[in-house]
Amino acid sequence: MTRHVVALNAGSSSIKFALFELNGREPLALAVGLVEMLGEQRRMTAHDGAGAPIYEDSWSDAAGASFHIEALRRVLAWRRGAFPDANVVAAGHRVVHGGVYYDAPVLVTDEVLRCLKALIPLAPLHQPHNIAGILAAREAWPHVAQVACFDTAFHRAHPFVNDVFALPRKFYDEGVRRYGFHGLSYEYVTDKLRQLAPLHAAGRVVVAHLGNGASMCAIRDGQSVASSMGFTALDGLPMGTRCGQLDPGVVLYLMQEKKMSAEEIANLLYLESGLKGLSGISYDMRELEASDRPEAQQAIEYFVFRIRRELGGLAAVLKGLDAMVFCGGIGEHAWRVRERVLEGMEWIGIELDRAANRASAQVISSERSRVRVFVIPTDEEAMIARQTLAVLDRSPATAA
Repeated sequence: MTRHVVALNAGSSSIKFALFELNGREPLALAVGLVEMLGEQRRMTAHDGAGAPIYEDSWSDAAGASFHIEALRRVLAWRRGAFPDANVVAAGHRVVHGGVYYDAPVLVTDEVLRCLKALIPLAPLHQPHNIAGILAAREAWPHVAQVACFDTAFHRAHPFVNDVFALPRKFYDEGVRRYGFHGLSYEYVTDKLRQLAPLHAAGRVVVAHLGNGASMCAIRDGQSVASSMGFTALDGLPMGTRCGQLDPGVVLYLMQEKKMSAEEIANLLYLESGLKGLSGISYDMRELEASDRPEAQQAIEYFVFRIRRELGGLAAVLKGLDAMVFCGGIGEHAWRVRERVLEGMEWIGIELDRAANRASAQVISSERSRVRVFVIPTDEEAMIARQTLAVLDRSPATAA
């Protein structure tokens, strides 16, 4: 019998979901959807695998009701009605932080949940909601296997020098190290690049995952060797509302001179900084590009500057560059950002084809470019489905 998997990506105010049919290695998307909170309203939408709308519903918040439990209850009810013959054998969950414990997807047990809860301080913006999604799915689908798929797992084979901070060694041994994130996206894009250009995928590649969350990764022969993100998902590039790279002395200053609490600082760095904080306008790149205010342009300039700086650093880690890939909402759609990032990069071997870039073609480097540059849409839900399938195949009893 054909197997099906539901992929879930739970955030604080939204849940992305997708239903996949498992035939062979590549999951086939039958439906992709979103449940989101809009003030006191809740809205659920779904599209088929080709992107055509197939469902929409909205409802008011029920007092005291858990958003995640109610949302998943409705997803389950809709799936049963729309795909009554689907043989759902598992739900796969995006989990942002796996710590030092997990370098591969795992079947969720009570012990796994305890470990994930212990990692909440390392990813306070994401981990609680990932866990809430798992708990809600367990309640809604008690007889379906739950699989945790980690954003950090792709980076767990980093060399020591790309994994450590120059702190006393005991902190490293306790787990204070560079984890890297967006691993599901990087793994998906790396696999797609292997299909499109196997020789380039086997070489030295920098992938820029640019969106509301943004990071870059150096990949050699399909393996992550360095990431712009570190101990938490705050480090590296500026993001929609997150600060990116920051002198730790700034945090000491905020504590000692501004008398800010840890909670206030966390709110500042996670929710009020980045493009939103720099511009004072928005975290949305589309709004910033449409604005004529100088603050908007300065925010974009800083975003571009940090990407260019990180590109040079990661190329140095790789001792050269064979290919670069843009993915994520900004990376896939904001051609002006890509153009500004790659302008004057001939020294590193990149020559941009401006017409191809403005058309968001799959290859945006010129034929003369030594380094080939790709735009590859990422699909974290498809990677969740693929990893979930791998766990089921390792543990046949779970699919019974």
